[in-house]
Amino acid sequence: MTAAMTCAPAPETAAKRLGPREFVVLMAFLQALQALAVDSMLPALGHMAADLHLQDANQRQLVVGIFLIFGGLGCLVPGTLADRYGRRRVLMASLGFYIVCTIGCALVTNFWQLLAMRAILGFTCAGLAVLPAAIIRDWYEGDQMARLQSMVAMVFMVVPMIAPSIGQAVLLVASWRWIFGVMAVLAGLVAAWTWVRLPETLHPEYRQPIQFGPLMRTMGDVTANRAAFGYVFGMALIQGALFGYINSSQQLVAEHFGAGSRFPLVFACMASMMAMTNFVNARIVERFGARRVSHTALLVYICTSAVQLTLALYEAETLYRFIAVMTVNVCLMGFIGSNFASISLQPFARTAGAAASAQSFIRMVLASSLGALVGQAYDNSARPLAFAMVATGALALLLVLYSEHGKLFRRLIPPGAPRPRA
Repeated sequence: MTAAMTCAPAPETAAKRLGPREFVVLMAFLQALQALAVDSMLPALGHMAADLHLQDANQRQLVVGIFLIFGGLGCLVPGTLADRYGRRRVLMASLGFYIVCTIGCALVTNFWQLLAMRAILGFTCAGLAVLPAAIIRDWYEGDQMARLQSMVAMVFMVVPMIAPSIGQAVLLVASWRWIFGVMAVLAGLVAAWTWVRLPETLHPEYRQPIQFGPLMRTMGDVTANRAAFGYVFGMALIQGALFGYINSSQQLVAEHFGAGSRFPLVFACMASMMAMTNFVNARIVERFGARRVSHTALLVYICTSAVQLTLALYEAETLYRFIAVMTVNVCLMGFIGSNFASISLQPFARTAGAAASAQSFIRMVLASSLGALVGQAYDNSARPLAFAMVATGALALLLVLYSEHGKLFRRLIPPGAPRPRA
């Protein structure tokens, strides 16, 4: 990994200030702040609904859904700013907004104020989701980039593992409002770490002026580029099903399946398995290629989703059966996500920031909107979620086939690159 960093801008400075392991952990923690803003809420949704006098049980999901939707809308902005002013400045601004908005969420007096603050929080801290991918793209490419994405995702998954437990622990000693206080403190620590340790990674000659025309062209390039199109929209569909699960998980797992206070443990187990999946992916992706690994995972995902749907339709699903099949699907998403992301960014070397923003915008807006629809369709069963998983998996496969001209499992090796040993 150290050798790969010699391609980074100002490599000597980068090597002195930030080692490869620390780089992986910092990128993961930056992305994890957004996961914390979602997953730490889950055990508290019922408390929020009671405290803020909600009548419709499904409305509580909007605390998560609104954040995700506006986080997607905000993805279009930070990458373009980062291509002009550098990654570091925009990251620090995103962290600052995160701290201020989480404090604002703690001080609201009604549910609609909370939704408004969550929308602002999601929009202004979108850079935390977008820019780590652009920073990684500044220093890596190809299957090595996919490997690093998996390593980042593996560390990142620590937060979804513990975030519901953090929320549950806060509720044992204080109001749900203090969950936002904990978020603000953790964001402050990550901001200090970023300020002290992260150098600017954008090559000076890659800086782009901010113009509306080029921004729209980048968006057009992302949607018109056949090699990227299927992976961007395919991942949006898969992620939409995941968001549908997250939106309804508290009602589905804790209430319908009766997990109760064991819900954070269930969530942690699934997240830990996904982290293990990303570790495995990081170990095998350079050997087998991002396409082969992700295409195989997608086909298996469709099969296991069909099993989930069958169990739900015939009312044969128990808590443990649901957990077992859903955990397999979550693991398969780990093989799909980081590889799809790296494949879709490959055509955009000089405009990685804007391309990462455009792709994240498309993925997040579509995925969060779809996830909100799946969540609102919750009917005290796992059927809506299972239907969504089967449908999104099948459509994602069609999109990937379009990008790959009808051929799966191809291994594309850049000219001059060493071929993997058999």
